[in-house]
Amino acid sequence: MCGIIARIGENGAVDELMTGLRNLEYRGYDSAGIAVANEHGIEVRKREGETDALHALLSESPIDGPIGIGHTRWSTHGRPSDANAHPHTDDDGRVAVVHNGIIRNHDRLRNELVARGHEFESETDTEVVPHLVAASLDEGLDPEDAFRAAIERLEGSYAIAMIAEGYDAVYAARSGSPLVIGLDDDATYLASDVPAFLEFTEQVVYLEDDDVVVITDDGYRVTDLDGAALDRSSEVVDWAAGDAQKGAYNHFMRKEIDEQPVALRQAIEGRIDDDDRVDLSVFPNGELAEIDDVVFVACGTSYHAAMYGSRLLRRRGIRSTVARANEFAYDPLPVDEGTLIVAVTQSGETADTLASLRAAVGTDARTLAVTNVVGSTAAREADETLFIRAGPEIGVAATKTFSSQVAALALLAERIADEQEAVPLPVADGGLDRSQLLADLRRLPDAIESVVASDDALRLAERYRDADSYFFIGRGVGYPVALEGALKFKEITYDHAEGFAAGQLKHGPLALVTSNTVVIATFTGRNDEQTIHNVQEAKSRGAPVIGIGPESSTAAREAVDEYLSVPDVVPELAGVLANAHLQLLAYHAAELRDRAIDKPRNLAKSVTVE
Repeated sequence: MCGIIARIGENGAVDELMTGLRNLEYRGYDSAGIAVANEHGIEVRKREGETDALHALLSESPIDGPIGIGHTRWSTHGRPSDANAHPHTDDDGRVAVVHNGIIRNHDRLRNELVARGHEFESETDTEVVPHLVAASLDEGLDPEDAFRAAIERLEGSYAIAMIAEGYDAVYAARSGSPLVIGLDDDATYLASDVPAFLEFTEQVVYLEDDDVVVITDDGYRVTDLDGAALDRSSEVVDWAAGDAQKGAYNHFMRKEIDEQPVALRQAIEGRIDDDDRVDLSVFPNGELAEIDDVVFVACGTSYHAAMYGSRLLRRRGIRSTVARANEFAYDPLPVDEGTLIVAVTQSGETADTLASLRAAVGTDARTLAVTNVVGSTAAREADETLFIRAGPEIGVAATKTFSSQVAALALLAERIADEQEAVPLPVADGGLDRSQLLADLRRLPDAIESVVASDDALRLAERYRDADSYFFIGRGVGYPVALEGALKFKEITYDHAEGFAAGQLKHGPLALVTSNTVVIATFTGRNDEQTIHNVQEAKSRGAPVIGIGPESSTAAREAVDEYLSVPDVVPELAGVLANAHLQLLAYHAAELRDRAIDKPRNLAKSVTVE
């Protein structure tokens, strides 16, 4: 959840630390702080609130030094406050620490340290770390060995960075939370995510669980928990610095909605050959022929993309189920050697999804990560990885990654079907027209560009801004789109929004429908007549209905009060286009309410704690 940045090199560190914190604010914005090492020792500045509050504090009380660490917090232990903000220090201010994760045995460690005379100033789990280090320093250990001794005492998940008085180094370790090194000629960086330092360098080193790193002016040294040297080579990320900046946009979310045509092109490019065969180089030919069923595990928006992908597989005659990752890890489905477990996670660091992935270890099932981040934990731990190629996504509300995930899963479904020579239902019986699907998949970027450019949702956001509730309904692939539309709406507007399978409306939710409940119905071109019946049930209770569906669907258009059209594509892909309208509807509704669109309350982008 939280964001870590560290920097060591020539000149002052504060400006670059602040840039890193601003770039990481999507990971947490309850409080922020930095600590630098200089001739005076270690100086700390931290403040409750967003990074602007910290910037104001630094203007009033400046500090400087060539070595520093910074942190932007998403609260887990202790309310947002100046005292609970990171960095945390020991009693004498000899070391300063920033931390992402949860230290599960912090109560026991705190009690032990208090009994030894240590005084604590915060409610956080993190503060035990500098005190543990200080206790080892008192026993004569140097900072690196003291840091290792502290790490060995911790239970839970963590990414930790530390500086020590009188030492020109940053000490760090990770277990269950991401850390990546950035290499430049004049400085070396450490962060929770690449966008933190992307405008300074594109040369990165991804750290793995149980890595301990020491960063100095001379570079970096990585060892395991026992001190044995590890080889962690560098690579160049293919993201440009501008990809992680808003540019002329007011919000990252709107920028990333508009980037969907490019993201989809990148997701599809080079993966469909001239003979209409799907080429996913991650799988050698024939490797998927023996897969009997596919089990998706995911959370949030990725869960909705997984639901969408599961329906595409079932259309191709392949058994598929979807499980919420935060349940699968503790209540797993039966799997065997014919099972492919697909972990869908934008960041590749989602704690619940990683737990589900690890639950498959020791079984005969194969695992596949569908993720956006090269070098992520999911990419390293799964047997295979399918990258969605969406580029960096900064807005907390996922947009372009959902579209790219669905496109990647559509390609996966076709690849599995090809290898198994699966026989879909006849088109007349609701089956799949494969050649048309691939043709429409190729033109999906242009189709979604036309939806985004039209932006007809603004007028409807204004018209229905005073509604009490917003119900999203859909059938088939329209159902996960309804869930995703409701999720986007509630997380950035803070208004009540729910998603339902269209047929579920009359099994309870209809009792909540009034003339001040807006119903948003997704039509895909398949089974629309049943969805129209559900729309009529809502309208008969006085609810205004917005329809989103194919341009040519006269029946759907006539059944609703307002209609947002999408280009005609096969039903399997119509949901991706409808979802762009729903993203814009949520965006404009939030803007009209003056919400913090990129940083909605209580939420963070990367959920790295369970």
